[in-house]
Amino acid sequence: QVQLVESGGGLVQAGGSLRLSCTASGRSFSSHAMGWFRQAPGKEREFVAAINWSGGRTFYADSVKGRFTISRDNAKATMYLQMNSLKPEDTADYYCAAANQLDIYSHSSDRYHYDYWGQGTQVTVSS
Repeated sequence: QVQLVESGGGLVQAGGSLRLSCTASGRSFSSHAMGWFRQAPGKEREFVAAINWSGGRTFYADSVKGRFTISRDNAKATMYLQMNSLKPEDTADYYCAAANQLDIYSHSSDRYHYDYWGQGTQVTVSS
């Protein structure tokens, strides 16, 4: 079992930056590929980014590519999402997730691929 807790959300103006953190406890953090998802009001949960167990491979949704960076620190059992050049359409609840596998694949953008989820942190981008 893995417990995940997100932090770092808040209110920011368009063009600004935020860094989200996802801290894990329980089973070995480095045994899991990880992902970030987001869900805006009235919309489906959508994929943002994924990272493999070592941090050596990453994968992004087209909507955030070039603006967001996913990373992890296995020694701290923490994953990050650096979000730059934020837009109002990035407003959503952001969730981190862990999968019971080491690497990432094309299906890592599918939320049903993940086994553990955090409770989410809210990000609001004002125009």
